[in-house]
Order: sequence, then structure tokens, then C-alpha cells
Amino acid sequence: MKFVDEFRDPHAAKQLIERISQMATQLDHPIKLMEICGGHTHTIYRYGLENLLPDSIDLVHGPGCPVCVIPMGRVDDALWLASQPDVILATFGDMMRVPGSDVSLMQARAQGSDIRFVYSPLDSLKIAEENPDKKVIFFAVGFETTAPSTAVTLKYAKDKGLKNFSVFSNHVTIEPPLRAIADGGETKVDGFIGPGHVATVVGTQAFEFLPAEFNLPVAVCGFEPLDILQGIAMLLEQFVSGDVAAGKARVENQYARVVRDQGNPAARALLDRVFTIRDTFEWRGLGWLDNSGMGISEEFADFDAERLFDLPGKRVADPVACECGSVLTGHIKPWQCKVFGTACTPDTPIGTCMVSPEGACAAYYNFGRLNREVTAQLT
Repeated sequence: MKFVDEFRDPHAAKQLIERISQMATQLDHPIKLMEICGGHTHTIYRYGLENLLPDSIDLVHGPGCPVCVIPMGRVDDALWLASQPDVILATFGDMMRVPGSDVSLMQARAQGSDIRFVYSPLDSLKIAEENPDKKVIFFAVGFETTAPSTAVTLKYAKDKGLKNFSVFSNHVTIEPPLRAIADGGETKVDGFIGPGHVATVVGTQAFEFLPAEFNLPVAVCGFEPLDILQGIAMLLEQFVSGDVAAGKARVENQYARVVRDQGNPAARALLDRVFTIRDTFEWRGLGWLDNSGMGISEEFADFDAERLFDLPGKRVADPVACECGSVLTGHIKPWQCKVFGTACTPDTPIGTCMVSPEGACAAYYNFGRLNREVTAQLT
């Protein structure tokens, strides 16, 4: 396949759905599959894929939206940085509307802080070069998908000898949250739709621990409707063939047109050089997870905002009414949150899941709410 239309072909989709439905009749019990990436959640809701699946297959949402997993305390730290004299804070557009304890970055900008959204970390480096009398800080978020671009930016900053640029790193790694979910808790998951973007960097090898240690199958998928449907079919095949029952679950690579087993060795090597794994890091919905955050290495310590500034570092509980944590761990669906679609909307978000287009709450609000209302009327 070479063109987008081929990945959205209705005839091919119908064939895949028929295949999935046929295999579903052979299941011993209903299964719950977790899509890890927020991009998958967006596609599932946008194209109504979950409504096309048999009732015995339930899709739940995982902690794969990079904006959604940032805890409120780290947002407050960014707001504090932005309030310091002669500071320009730059970040991605989605982060601008994430609520802090009192205001969002967007509201802080309206109140006078110099906060700018950029499309790339390299844009913030340009801002630093154009404003030598200012301290420019890039508020970095994301999994191994976006971390390489931050790493490249730090390398360029070091090569250029910039003295007024630093990074507030909130990059995180994909394995610890998946391990936490697989280890148990309130969410029982039977398999994972693996994140294609992360896998382009870390490779399919990064998910081998799930079948090896927990006998949970994984299908690393692309982001078009047919990608996800094919990934679901791959996972079902492992159940109906008896492989999972025999303890032989495995990682499948549906996204082979992009993803390799070893990922991108050059990107991984740069990450190892620029970042260091933190002993622990806080996640929204999952709490503190060991070895889950990326701090900045000693080699690039001169560009580490956490060393250059004495951050407040206060940890802040989520609003009582917000259930983003339960959505991010697949414990509830977005519409089961008490404030979904009423007090919490994309225009007035209470939690992070309603901010980013990849957030489960925002995706369902934009693409699924009316479908659910119509379905309820018909039933």
C-alpha cells in the first residue's frame, strides 16, 4: 500500500471486520485489548472502529498520550519557570491548555508571561539565538517518539555554545507504565495494540517483555483504520490458534513498512548520550514509576533547567472531580467520568485527557459522543 486511501478502503475494512467477527466466535471468553498510543485512540473514535467490533472484544485506553500523563505538579513547575525574570518558555501547542493548579500556560501568557508554542524544539533554539538577553527554556514532553528531536536540539545547543538555552525535560519511557498495568491492579488487559511511533525508535524488541514475562500478545500498529483492524486480527489469531493458552504469546509487527525489530539505532544512541534515566518519575494516574523518566545527562548538564533553576517541585493532586487517571489506565471509559461533556469539555478542560486531540476524552467528545447517544436511543 502506498496511498492513504488504500488504508481506508471500505471493502478491505469490511473483509477485516468479517474475519475478526468470525474469529471472535472461537474465543473462550471476552477479551480486553488496550491501545497504548493516543494516536490509535483518535483513529478508533474518529472512524467508529470500536462500534464495528463484536461485543466480545473491548478496547480500552492506555497511558500513551504524552500530554495526558504529565502530572499537575510538573505543569506548575513550568508555570513557575515562565514567571521568572527574563525567561521565555517554549513548548508544544497542546501543552498550552493543560491546566495547572491555578492557570494554564495559555492563561499565564495572557497575564503577561512570555510563553510561546513551537512546532519543534529546534524552533526554541532559534528563539534563544534571536534573544541573547533572555533565558529560553523548552518545556519538553513525550515518549521516545519526540525525545530524539529534543536530543538533537540539545546537541546543537552544545555545539553552538549557547549560554541562554535550557530544557525542562518531562520525557518518559514506554516500558514502565505498561509493566505497571501488566503487573496487575484494577485493569485486566488481555493484549496490547502497540504504539507505532514509539516503536520506530525503540523497535518491536522493546515490547518483548510483555509476552516473555506476562504471556500478553502485542501487535505494533500503524495509525490508519486498516492498520488497527489488522492489528486486532493479528492479536485474535494468537488467541484462537491456542498460542496464548499455551504460553506462546508474541509480538507482531503490523507496521513493518516503518518499524524494524531494532528500531532506529542512531536515535537510540543519541538518547543514551543526551538523557539519563531517572530513578523515579511521577505519572498522572499511575503515580511514581521507577526508571520511567528521562533526565538530562551530565554531559549536557549546562542545559538542564532543573539544575539551573530552583524549581518548587511541589506535587499536586488532580482535581477531585477529574478521573483522567482512571481513563489513562483503562479502568473507565471517558463518558463514565462524572464531569465528561458537562463541566469538562475541550473548551474548558479540567483534566489533561480533554486537552490533546490524542487524549481519550477529547477524541471521544469530538467523534463519539453523538454516536453513543444515537446508539442509546436505538437500544
